[in-house]
Amino acid sequence: MKSILAVYPGTFDPFTNGHQDILERALKIFPRMIVAVSGNPEKAPLFTLEERMEIIRDAVRDMQGVRVDPFHTLLVDYVKTQGAAVVIRGLRAISDFEYEFQMALMNRRIAEDIETVFLMPHEAYTYLSSRLVKEVALLGGTVKGLVSPVVERMLRERYRQRKSGKR
Repeated sequence: MKSILAVYPGTFDPFTNGHQDILERALKIFPRMIVAVSGNPEKAPLFTLEERMEIIRDAVRDMQGVRVDPFHTLLVDYVKTQGAAVVIRGLRAISDFEYEFQMALMNRRIAEDIETVFLMPHEAYTYLSSRLVKEVALLGGTVKGLVSPVVERMLRERYRQRKSGKR
């Protein structure tokens, strides 16, 4: 029997240990996964699409059944083109629920055959978001234990460049 392919979409700017935790949990259920990195420029990410994909490729290099792919379309259209049947979303807190619920219902309206599966991260990551990681790093705080060492280094370099006026 062929295993179900699932898609874990996001901007991942940057990919945090919370994202990693959700991915590892999803792999226990769906042994074939695509981490789909949104190329949506409307979000004005700190890292380029290519940088974000490289960060994730580094994080998943030892994981079987995971591939990293960009997408620039409606999520459900991307999921269909990949032959996937499931979208994975993380829920950290009640505050995430309303937005994620609306998105899941809209996706279902567009594509009834695609299911959304919500997973909760380890409690150590329930407060963690890419936005908070960037804010802490920008203000000179440590993000050790919240992101990989690669992301930690890239954040320091990016904010050092911005402070010196370079990009």
